Amino acid sequence: MTRLERRVNMAAVFIPFIVTAVAIAVLWGDWIGWSDVVVFGIMYVLSGLGVTVGFHRMLTHRAFQTHNFTRYFFAYLGMLSVQGPVIDWVADHRKHHAHTDVEGDPHSPHVGHGDGLSGALKGLWHSHVGWLWETHGEASARKYAKDLVEDRTMRILNRKFPLIVVGSLLIPTILGGLLSWSLKGAFTGLIWGGFVRIFLQHHVTWSVNSVCHFFGRRRFDIEDKSTNVFWLAIPSFGESWHHNHHAFPRSAAHGLKWWEIDPSQMVINLMKRLGLAWDVVTITPERQAQKLIGAEKPVKKKKPAESDEKVAEPVA
Repeated sequence: MTRLERRVNMAAVFIPFIVTAVAIAVLWGDWIGWSDVVVFGIMYVLSGLGVTVGFHRMLTHRAFQTHNFTRYFFAYLGMLSVQGPVIDWVADHRKHHAHTDVEGDPHSPHVGHGDGLSGALKGLWHSHVGWLWETHGEASARKYAKDLVEDRTMRILNRKFPLIVVGSLLIPTILGGLLSWSLKGAFTGLIWGGFVRIFLQHHVTWSVNSVCHFFGRRRFDIEDKSTNVFWLAIPSFGESWHHNHHAFPRSAAHGLKWWEIDPSQMVINLMKRLGLAWDVVTITPERQAQKLIGAEKPVKKKKPAESDEKVAEPVA
C-alpha cells in the first residue's frame, strides 16, 4: 500500500466516524428525508455486495467464475466501501486464511494480546480496528494475490483507489440532489449515503474480523476460532456465517442451512441464472456431515482436485 493509499484509508476511518456523530446529534429528524434513505440503501447494497460477492467470494476465493467485465465492475463496487484497494484487500484476506488465529494472521483477536479480560479486550480492539494501524496492507501482493497483480486492468483499478474514494462520496451527493432536486438533498445525500454509510459498513465488516472470531456458535471440527453470528447476517450480507466459511472457504454460500440467511448467495444464484456466473462451488450435505464436531473421520483421503478447504489461489 502506498503512502497516499494508507493516508486515505486512515482518513476513511476517522472522518466518517466524526461526521456520523455530528449528523446524529445535529441533523437527525430535520435533515433526513426519503431521498436520504433511498441513497443510503442504494450505496450500502452496491458497495456492500462489491465487498462480499466481489472482493471476497469471487476474487479472494474463486467461489465462482464470471466475465472479466463483471470482475472489474465488482472490484470497483467493492472499493466504493472505502476498505482499501482491491489487491491489498485480497492479499490481506488470503493471508488471514493462510494463518487463521495463529502467528501471521493480520487481524486475529487471539494472537499476542495477553491473557484474561485485558488480553481479550486488546485482542478485540486489534481485530476490529487496531490492525489498520499495524498490519493492514502488509501482506505481499506478489505472494498472496499474484493473479490480480498480473491483471493489468485490476492493477489500474487498484491504483485509482483514492479517486474511487472521491467517487464514493460524489455519487450519493449527485443521487441525493437528483432525487430531491435541491442542494439540501445533495448535501444530506453526501452525509447519509456517503459518510454515515461508509462508517456503518466499516464496522459491520470489521465485526466479522472481531465478533465472528470471539463470540457465536460453532459446529464444524476446524482448528481456528471462527464463529457464526446470526444477528450480523443481514447487515453483512451473509458474511457472519463465518465459521461455515472457514470450514469451507471456497463455498459460494456461507449460509449452509435453510435458515442461515445469505443475501450474497442469493445474488450469486441470480447471476448464475442470468449467465453471469458459472462453476459455482457448492458443498454437499455429505461433505458437511464429515466435518461436524464429533463426526467419524473417513478413512479414505480425498484427492487434491476434490479439496474444498484451501484458498483457491496458491501463495508461492
